[in-house]
Amino acid sequence: MDLEKKDLRKWYAVQTRSNMEQKAVDALKRTIDIEDMSEYISKDDILMPTELVSEVKNNKKTTRKRKLYPGYIFVKVKLFDEDENFLEKPWYMIRAVNGVINFMGGDRPTPLKKAEIDRIFQQMSQGESAEKPKVNFEVGEEVKINDGPFLSLTGRIDEVDPERGKLKVSVSIFGRFTPVELEYWQVSRAAENQ
Repeated sequence: MDLEKKDLRKWYAVQTRSNMEQKAVDALKRTIDIEDMSEYISKDDILMPTELVSEVKNNKKTTRKRKLYPGYIFVKVKLFDEDENFLEKPWYMIRAVNGVINFMGGDRPTPLKKAEIDRIFQQMSQGESAEKPKVNFEVGEEVKINDGPFLSLTGRIDEVDPERGKLKVSVSIFGRFTPVELEYWQVSRAAENQ
């Protein structure tokens, strides 16, 4: 007899109602305990991938979590047995959760490829470690400085460093253009301030 059981759980994308992703995750975790579904799915294998995003509103920097895949959660669940027979119990249990619409693939869900789930995990680890600015800027764009010693001045973007979230902006000081390094959150588009 085989002492080590083969793990038949695979990752699936599950569509949820708009802005109901977290509620679906929480309800699914409660249902796993209530229905004793641990042989099919673990609470640790339910994902709602997010990233940290910073933005400036009313001259204050705020950081919040933003969903990477709005309208979807990801679950690692056993939907097929060793003989590739479809298991209805976990499928119905997940679909019955408040906020869940259906599995991607409908009545015959298709698991995600390893490369797809690996990319999701990579996005999640990058999204947690470094906050991303909500606004992306481009070279040549006019910006107004909202923070620091150059407050209220406008300038033109010369360089954009998305990895560090920094900009090099040419600002006219005493009739001369001077390059200044600023963080994304310290500026806003000049057109937005008019």
